[in-house]
Amino acid sequence: MKKTSNRGFTLFIAVVITATLMLVSMGIISVAVREAFLTSSARESQYAFYAADTGAECALFWDVKNGSGESAFSTSTQTTIFCNEDSANSPNPSGGTNVVGGSSISNFTLTFFPDPYCAKVIVTKADNGATTIQSRGYNTCDPANPRRVERAVQVNY
Repeated sequence: MKKTSNRGFTLFIAVVITATLMLVSMGIISVAVREAFLTSSARESQYAFYAADTGAECALFWDVKNGSGESAFSTSTQTTIFCNEDSANSPNPSGGTNVVGGSSISNFTLTFFPDPYCAKVIVTKADNGATTIQSRGYNTCDPANPRRVERAVQVNY
């Protein structure tokens, strides 16, 4: 009667099972990390869109609904405008000036402190009375940030 040696067979099975479990868990972790990144990107995109929308709404208010009855973006006179103004955003628009009008193209920048979001708005008045508002929103005002997202809203009337 010949004896066969099965020593080490159990260890081999344990190593194969452990390696398989590690491979499966690494795949699951990889998918979870990618999903987290996509979720973060979608959130930052929304912040940029909301900033752009707020900039367009501010321009619409000062062009159509402000209390003076005249457009703040009149090509003949300049007007001081304020949007999203509170103790953290005083005065707002920022960027050196909140005076618009006096030419066919006006621009201003809105900030949303303490959040890092901002919007850059350009209002163009054509000779035929048409108005174009271009508002570009950003999830961060730092142009060097590699995760910066820009979303734009354009209004024509």
